[in-house]
Amino acid sequence: MPEKRITHEGVIASMSEDRVTVKITSYAACTSCHAKGACHLAGGEEEKLLHVPVPDPNFRVGEKVRVILARSLGFRALFLGYVLPLLMVLSVLLALTAAGSNELVAGLTSLAVLVPYYLGIRLMRGKVDRRFSFFIQKT
Repeated sequence: MPEKRITHEGVIASMSEDRVTVKITSYAACTSCHAKGACHLAGGEEEKLLHVPVPDPNFRVGEKVRVILARSLGFRALFLGYVLPLLMVLSVLLALTAAGSNELVAGLTSLAVLVPYYLGIRLMRGKVDRRFSFFIQKT
């Protein structure tokens, strides 16, 4: 059974020898809602830039492409970016609260745990980039 994939349509914004920058426009889930004008929760569209390594130089700036990522890698990114930090914050908060620490100290310490975590992710960006590689194909 072929692996499921996450795909997004985009346009090539710029190119270098080994990388293509693809501009993807993502829309909020409520943009098609008929009440979005009256709702303060309605988001707009957001442009994101993805840097994709390209072994094939047959792409042009302005060309429409499809960016592809394996769904399993999408779940791994979700876990590393949101779930694991949430578990870290909650575990430190609960441990310090159970140890009788002041609530303010426990709350600030549990949030401070995120600083070295995200710095570590940032420092290991090269390894993370190799693991979470995108692919593009012409549409």
